Amino acid sequence: MRKFLTVTALAAFVTGSAFLSAGTASASQQVVSNSCTGTVTGQMGDQIAITGASVKTLVTNGANNAGTLAIGAWAGDSIAGVPAITVGQVPNSAGGEATGAAIGKAVRTALANSHSLGLGLDWNKTLNSVESTVAKACNLTLLAGNYVAPSTPGQPGTGGTGTPQDSTPGGSTGNLSNLNPGTAGGTGGSAPMRDYGGIPTATAGTAVAPGARYPANGTLPGDASVPQAGQGDQSGQSAGIRDAGNAQSLASNGASNDVQLPMLLAVIVLAGVTAGLVRTWVLRRAS
Repeated sequence: MRKFLTVTALAAFVTGSAFLSAGTASASQQVVSNSCTGTVTGQMGDQIAITGASVKTLVTNGANNAGTLAIGAWAGDSIAGVPAITVGQVPNSAGGEATGAAIGKAVRTALANSHSLGLGLDWNKTLNSVESTVAKACNLTLLAGNYVAPSTPGQPGTGGTGTPQDSTPGGSTGNLSNLNPGTAGGTGGSAPMRDYGGIPTATAGTAVAPGARYPANGTLPGDASVPQAGQGDQSGQSAGIRDAGNAQSLASNGASNDVQLPMLLAVIVLAGVTAGLVRTWVLRRAS
Protein backbone atom coordinates (compact mmCIF):
# COMPACT_ATOMS: atom_id res chain seq x y z
CA MET A 1 0.00 0.00 0.00
CA ARG A 2 2.81 2.38 0.89
CA LYS A 3 4.57 1.55 -2.40
CA PHE A 4 1.38 2.26 -4.32
CA LEU A 5 1.01 5.68 -2.69
CA THR A 6 4.63 6.55 -3.47
CA VAL A 7 4.24 5.67 -7.15
CA THR A 8 1.01 7.68 -7.34
CA ALA A 9 2.65 10.75 -5.81
CA LEU A 10 5.57 10.59 -8.25
CA ALA A 11 3.17 10.28 -11.19
CA ALA A 12 1.19 13.29 -10.00
CA PHE A 13 4.38 15.31 -9.57
CA VAL A 14 5.60 14.48 -13.08
CA THR A 15 2.17 15.24 -14.57
CA GLY A 16 1.96 18.56 -12.75
CA SER A 17 5.45 19.55 -13.83
CA ALA A 18 4.63 18.76 -17.44
CA PHE A 19 1.43 20.77 -17.20
CA LEU A 20 3.22 23.79 -15.76
CA SER A 21 5.92 23.57 -18.41
CA ALA A 22 3.32 23.44 -21.17
CA GLY A 23 1.52 26.42 -19.68
CA THR A 24 4.72 28.47 -19.54
CA ALA A 25 5.62 27.58 -23.10
CA SER A 26 2.23 28.60 -24.40
CA ALA A 27 2.29 31.86 -22.48
CA SER A 28 5.39 33.18 -24.24
CA GLN A 29 6.46 32.10 -27.71
CA GLN A 30 9.10 33.19 -30.19
CA VAL A 31 8.11 34.86 -33.44
CA VAL A 32 10.85 34.73 -36.09
CA SER A 33 10.89 37.32 -38.88
CA ASN A 34 12.68 36.83 -42.22
CA SER A 35 13.47 40.55 -42.39
CA CYS A 36 14.98 43.12 -40.05
CA THR A 37 12.58 45.81 -41.27
CA GLY A 38 8.81 46.12 -41.46
CA THR A 39 6.10 45.00 -39.05
CA VAL A 40 5.85 41.83 -36.94
CA THR A 41 2.62 40.80 -35.19
CA GLY A 42 2.67 38.57 -32.12
CA GLN A 43 1.04 38.15 -28.74
CA MET A 44 1.89 40.34 -25.76
CA GLY A 45 5.07 38.98 -24.16
CA ASP A 46 6.24 37.05 -27.25
CA GLN A 47 9.95 37.14 -28.08
CA ILE A 48 10.73 38.61 -31.50
CA ALA A 49 13.69 37.25 -33.46
CA ILE A 50 15.15 37.60 -36.95
CA THR A 51 16.93 35.01 -39.05
CA GLY A 52 20.66 35.37 -39.54
CA ALA A 53 20.13 35.12 -43.30
CA SER A 54 18.08 38.36 -43.20
CA VAL A 55 21.19 40.37 -42.22
CA LYS A 56 23.81 38.39 -44.19
CA THR A 57 24.40 41.17 -46.72
CA LEU A 58 24.63 43.83 -44.00
CA VAL A 59 27.14 41.79 -42.02
CA THR A 60 29.20 41.18 -45.16
CA ASN A 61 29.32 44.88 -45.98
CA GLY A 62 30.10 45.86 -42.39
CA ALA A 63 33.02 43.42 -42.19
CA ASN A 64 34.44 44.49 -45.55
CA ASN A 65 34.32 48.16 -44.51
CA ALA A 66 35.99 47.60 -41.15
CA GLY A 67 39.53 47.95 -42.50
CA THR A 68 40.82 44.98 -40.45
CA LEU A 69 41.53 42.57 -43.31
CA ALA A 70 38.21 40.95 -42.45
CA ILE A 71 36.67 38.61 -45.03
CA GLY A 72 33.07 39.80 -45.33
CA ALA A 73 31.88 36.72 -47.20
CA TRP A 74 33.01 34.45 -44.38
CA ALA A 75 31.40 36.66 -41.74
CA GLY A 76 28.17 36.75 -43.77
CA ASP A 77 28.09 32.98 -44.11
CA SER A 78 28.65 32.61 -40.36
CA ILE A 79 25.70 34.82 -39.41
CA ALA A 80 23.49 33.19 -42.06
CA GLY A 81 23.89 29.91 -40.19
CA VAL A 82 22.18 31.33 -37.08
CA PRO A 83 18.49 30.30 -37.24
CA ALA A 84 17.13 33.00 -34.88
CA ILE A 85 18.54 36.15 -33.28
CA THR A 86 16.33 37.58 -30.53
CA VAL A 87 15.97 41.34 -30.97
CA GLY A 88 13.00 42.33 -28.76
CA GLN A 89 9.69 41.48 -27.14
CA VAL A 90 6.07 42.42 -27.86
CA PRO A 91 5.05 44.87 -25.10
CA ASN A 92 1.89 44.67 -23.00
CA SER A 93 0.28 47.39 -25.09
CA ALA A 94 -0.93 47.97 -28.62
CA GLY A 95 2.60 47.84 -29.98
CA GLY A 96 6.19 48.99 -29.83
CA GLU A 97 9.40 48.61 -31.78
CA ALA A 98 12.73 46.85 -31.97
CA THR A 99 15.09 49.70 -32.72
CA GLY A 100 18.00 49.53 -35.09
CA ALA A 101 20.40 49.90 -32.17
CA ALA A 102 18.91 46.85 -30.42
CA ILE A 103 19.04 44.76 -33.60
CA GLY A 104 22.63 45.80 -34.31
CA LYS A 105 23.71 44.83 -30.80
CA ALA A 106 21.98 41.44 -31.03
CA VAL A 107 23.61 40.70 -34.40
CA ARG A 108 27.01 41.70 -33.02
CA THR A 109 26.64 39.23 -30.13
CA ALA A 110 25.51 36.43 -32.45
CA LEU A 111 28.44 37.05 -34.82
CA ALA A 112 30.95 37.11 -31.96
CA ASN A 113 29.57 33.80 -30.62
CA SER A 114 29.95 32.21 -34.06
CA HIS A 115 33.78 32.61 -33.85
CA SER A 116 33.97 33.32 -37.56
CA LEU A 117 37.39 33.26 -39.22
CA GLY A 118 36.33 36.24 -41.36
CA LEU A 119 36.51 38.85 -38.57
CA GLY A 120 40.08 39.82 -39.45
CA LEU A 121 42.90 40.91 -37.20
CA ASP A 122 40.87 43.24 -34.94
CA TRP A 123 37.65 41.49 -33.94
CA ASN A 124 36.35 44.40 -31.86
CA LYS A 125 36.73 46.90 -34.70
CA THR A 126 35.08 44.51 -37.15
CA LEU A 127 32.17 43.88 -34.79
CA ASN A 128 31.74 47.65 -34.27
CA SER A 129 31.51 48.17 -38.02
CA VAL A 130 28.99 45.34 -38.40
CA GLU A 131 26.87 46.63 -35.51
CA SER A 132 26.81 50.17 -36.94
CA THR A 133 25.89 48.95 -40.44
CA VAL A 134 23.01 46.80 -39.15
CA ALA A 135 21.72 49.52 -36.79
CA LYS A 136 21.43 52.05 -39.63
CA ALA A 137 19.47 49.71 -41.90
CA CYS A 138 17.14 47.81 -39.52
CA ASN A 139 14.04 48.66 -37.49
CA LEU A 140 11.00 46.53 -36.63
CA THR A 141 7.50 47.64 -35.61
CA LEU A 142 5.99 45.21 -33.11
CA LEU A 143 2.19 44.81 -32.88
CA ALA A 144 0.24 42.92 -30.21
CA GLY A 145 -2.50 40.91 -31.90
CA ASN A 146 -4.29 40.18 -28.62
CA TYR A 147 -4.32 43.72 -27.29
CA VAL A 148 -7.75 45.07 -26.30
CA ALA A 149 -8.14 48.77 -25.53
CA PRO A 150 -9.59 49.31 -22.03
CA SER A 151 -13.14 50.63 -21.92
CA THR A 152 -13.82 53.85 -20.00
CA PRO A 153 -17.53 53.88 -19.03
CA GLY A 154 -18.32 55.67 -15.79
CA GLN A 155 -14.80 57.04 -15.29
CA PRO A 156 -14.46 60.43 -13.51
CA GLY A 157 -14.61 63.23 -16.01
CA THR A 158 -16.98 61.43 -18.41
CA GLY A 159 -20.15 60.95 -16.33
CA GLY A 160 -20.56 57.47 -17.84
CA THR A 161 -22.17 58.87 -20.97
CA GLY A 162 -19.18 60.13 -22.88
CA THR A 163 -20.14 63.76 -22.25
CA PRO A 164 -17.26 65.82 -20.80
CA GLN A 165 -18.04 66.86 -17.23
CA ASP A 166 -16.19 69.02 -14.73
CA SER A 167 -15.88 68.28 -11.03
CA THR A 168 -16.71 71.09 -8.66
CA PRO A 169 -14.88 71.61 -5.34
CA GLY A 170 -17.88 70.13 -3.51
CA GLY A 171 -17.58 66.84 -5.35
CA SER A 172 -20.54 67.32 -7.73
CA THR A 173 -20.19 67.49 -11.45
CA GLY A 174 -21.69 69.87 -13.93
CA ASN A 175 -21.58 70.63 -17.61
CA LEU A 176 -18.71 72.87 -18.66
CA SER A 177 -21.13 75.19 -20.47
CA ASN A 178 -22.56 76.27 -17.10
CA LEU A 179 -19.29 77.63 -15.77
CA ASN A 180 -18.86 81.39 -15.41
CA PRO A 181 -15.48 83.02 -16.13
CA GLY A 182 -13.68 83.86 -12.90
CA THR A 183 -15.74 81.55 -10.66
CA ALA A 184 -14.33 78.59 -8.73
CA GLY A 185 -16.21 75.98 -10.72
CA GLY A 186 -19.71 77.16 -9.76
CA THR A 187 -22.76 76.68 -11.91
CA GLY A 188 -24.35 80.09 -11.51
CA GLY A 189 -25.16 80.47 -15.19
CA SER A 190 -23.81 80.14 -18.69
CA ALA A 191 -21.06 82.38 -19.96
CA PRO A 192 -22.45 84.95 -22.41
CA MET A 193 -21.43 84.68 -26.01
CA ARG A 194 -19.35 87.44 -27.50
CA ASP A 195 -21.37 90.21 -29.18
CA TYR A 196 -20.05 91.24 -32.57
CA GLY A 197 -23.07 93.39 -33.47
CA GLY A 198 -21.12 96.66 -33.19
CA ILE A 199 -18.64 95.79 -35.94
CA PRO A 200 -19.58 97.57 -39.22
CA THR A 201 -20.06 95.30 -42.18
CA ALA A 202 -20.55 95.89 -45.89
CA THR A 203 -23.79 94.71 -47.45
CA ALA A 204 -23.60 93.23 -50.91
CA GLY A 205 -25.42 95.15 -53.66
CA THR A 206 -25.69 98.51 -51.87
CA ALA A 207 -23.77 101.76 -52.35
CA VAL A 208 -23.66 105.11 -50.56
CA ALA A 209 -25.25 107.96 -52.51
CA PRO A 210 -22.90 110.85 -53.48
CA GLY A 211 -25.10 113.28 -51.53
CA ALA A 212 -24.40 111.35 -48.33
CA ARG A 213 -20.66 111.48 -48.84
CA TYR A 214 -20.34 115.31 -48.95
CA PRO A 215 -22.19 118.22 -47.26
CA ALA A 216 -25.35 119.39 -48.98
CA ASN A 217 -23.95 122.93 -49.64
CA GLY A 218 -20.32 121.87 -50.12
CA THR A 219 -18.28 121.64 -53.31
CA LEU A 220 -16.32 118.85 -54.86
CA PRO A 221 -12.59 119.22 -55.52
CA GLY A 222 -11.99 120.62 -59.00
CA ASP A 223 -15.51 122.05 -59.35
CA ALA A 224 -15.53 124.48 -62.32
CA SER A 225 -17.99 126.77 -60.55
CA VAL A 226 -15.47 127.54 -57.79
CA PRO A 227 -12.71 130.09 -58.59
CA GLN A 228 -9.36 128.33 -58.70
CA ALA A 229 -6.11 129.84 -57.43
CA GLY A 230 -4.03 131.50 -60.14
CA GLN A 231 -6.89 131.87 -62.65
CA GLY A 232 -8.24 135.26 -63.76
CA ASP A 233 -8.44 138.44 -61.76
CA GLN A 234 -8.64 137.85 -58.01
CA SER A 235 -9.26 141.44 -57.06
CA GLY A 236 -12.88 140.75 -56.24
CA GLN A 237 -12.02 138.03 -53.72
CA SER A 238 -11.91 138.64 -50.00
CA ALA A 239 -8.61 138.90 -48.20
CA GLY A 240 -9.19 135.55 -46.49
CA ILE A 241 -9.18 133.51 -49.69
CA ARG A 242 -6.98 135.67 -51.98
CA ASP A 243 -3.62 134.21 -52.98
CA ALA A 244 -0.72 135.26 -50.76
CA GLY A 245 1.19 138.32 -52.06
CA ASN A 246 -1.64 139.63 -54.27
CA ALA A 247 0.48 138.95 -57.35
CA GLN A 248 -0.82 140.46 -60.63
CA SER A 249 0.13 139.55 -64.17
CA LEU A 250 2.17 142.09 -66.19
CA ALA A 251 0.33 141.54 -69.43
CA SER A 252 -2.99 143.19 -70.21
CA ASN A 253 -6.15 141.28 -70.79
CA GLY A 254 -5.87 141.59 -74.56
CA ALA A 255 -6.30 138.93 -77.18
CA SER A 256 -4.08 135.90 -77.01
CA ASN A 257 -2.52 136.67 -80.46
CA ASP A 258 -1.41 140.27 -79.66
CA VAL A 259 2.34 141.00 -79.42
CA GLN A 260 2.96 142.41 -75.97
CA LEU A 261 5.45 145.17 -75.06
CA PRO A 262 7.90 142.96 -73.15
CA MET A 263 8.19 140.65 -76.13
CA LEU A 264 8.80 143.65 -78.43
CA LEU A 265 11.56 145.02 -76.21
CA ALA A 266 13.23 141.61 -76.06
CA VAL A 267 13.27 141.31 -79.85
CA ILE A 268 14.81 144.80 -80.28
CA VAL A 269 17.57 144.09 -77.71
CA LEU A 270 18.33 140.70 -79.32
CA ALA A 271 18.58 142.35 -82.78
CA GLY A 272 21.02 144.97 -81.48
CA VAL A 273 23.27 142.41 -79.82
CA THR A 274 23.27 140.25 -82.94
CA ALA A 275 24.20 143.23 -85.18
CA GLY A 276 27.11 144.12 -82.90
CA LEU A 277 28.47 140.58 -82.98
CA VAL A 278 28.20 140.41 -86.77
CA ARG A 279 30.02 143.74 -87.18
CA THR A 280 32.85 142.63 -84.89
CA TRP A 281 33.25 139.34 -86.76
CA VAL A 282 33.32 141.10 -90.21
CA LEU A 283 35.98 143.60 -89.08
CA ARG A 284 38.24 140.82 -87.76
CA ARG A 285 37.97 138.88 -91.00
CA ALA A 286 38.79 142.00 -93.07
CA SER A 287 41.94 142.75 -91.05
